Amino acid sequence: MSLRRGELAKRTGCNIETIRYYERIGLLPDPPRSENGFRSYEERHLTRLTFIRRARELGFTLEEVQDLLRLVDGGNYTCAQVQELALRHADEIQRKIDDLHRMQHALKEMSAQCRGEEVPKCPIVEILSETS
Repeated sequence: MSLRRGELAKRTGCNIETIRYYERIGLLPDPPRSENGFRSYEERHLTRLTFIRRARELGFTLEEVQDLLRLVDGGNYTCAQVQELALRHADEIQRKIDDLHRMQHALKEMSAQCRGEEVPKCPIVEILSETS
């Protein structure tokens, strides 16, 4: 199989500029070039880019994706190592959810102090502007 970058982007649902970026930072290995100088992506590029895209969809940071790929690339990983990274990421997601709940609560409390009147003075703006 030989794909050009546009075909790779289409098959993976990944933006061409994102593919270029992943190549630049080393997440995606440089593909060989065909006789006419075009990049020639192989099955391994398709598989790797699909892995990266799916990990990103699950909220893994690029650093976390690199950690996962280092394990996979070494070929000497255990399921327990991958599980540890996944659980660490799940804990981070939970922290973000907790933070979002706190923010939601704070916004609801601020909004409860506002009557929604058609006047220029607003308690929400005042609370957000407080310096102490």
